[in-house]
Amino acid sequence: MERVLGKKQSIRNEDWLKAVKRIEELVSREELDEKVRSTIDEIRHTTGGKKAAYAWSAGKDSLVLGKICRRAGIVDCMMGICNLEYPAFMKWVDKHKPKELEIINTGQDLEWLSKHPSMLFPQDSATAAKWFSIVQHRAQAKYYKENNLDVILLGRRRADGNYCGKGSNIYSNGNGVTRYSPLASWSHEEILAFIHYHKVSMPPIYRWKNGYLCGTHPWPARQWTGSEENGWREVYEIDQSIVCDAAKWIDGAAKFLNSL
Repeated sequence: MERVLGKKQSIRNEDWLKAVKRIEELVSREELDEKVRSTIDEIRHTTGGKKAAYAWSAGKDSLVLGKICRRAGIVDCMMGICNLEYPAFMKWVDKHKPKELEIINTGQDLEWLSKHPSMLFPQDSATAAKWFSIVQHRAQAKYYKENNLDVILLGRRRADGNYCGKGSNIYSNGNGVTRYSPLASWSHEEILAFIHYHKVSMPPIYRWKNGYLCGTHPWPARQWTGSEENGWREVYEIDQSIVCDAAKWIDGAAKFLNSL
């Protein structure tokens, strides 16, 4: 296997696209199959005798996680969303979601965003991480407790700079939620290879500008735009109706529309 992609935050979107085009040169089918086999074995060993489910976001990592979890015998799953998702993304989710999926809406909307302007188009990883806390992590904790889980599996990977556990791929927080990241050691190239060889459908976000950098966050969490104006411009290019609706609540959106 050849690695050409580094830490996620330092990779350009065009680098992701180039890697996709030559993925068979970077990771062979045999190498991928061995990685999948060992990951399934690890999941079965780690979750044996425990009540487990996986978190699904429709992002590339969670799509791979879901396919592997199902082969390991784990089919229950959940997804955390808010009222600030891309309509086209949610339409894709409705069509491609696992049949066992439970969607939990944490409720953030335009009124909420107007009261939390610092959460609009984060320009640093610390602010971007807050979106995970208020949407995905909150939804995961709710699902975990309501379903009396022993462990919830995530698609977190160290190649993305994510914390996956100290000395292992498992950690528990102060609220008693145990999170397990079986893809922690997977490289970007291995994720792309799984998607390629298994012909996994991808949501439209990955075809949009900077899609591999922004992932499946709600639209206000669109990162690394350089400025609020650039953020509005990128969202406008994807879905004009979002900016028009936002202009009723947020001055920056209204100013952007007036500048057109």
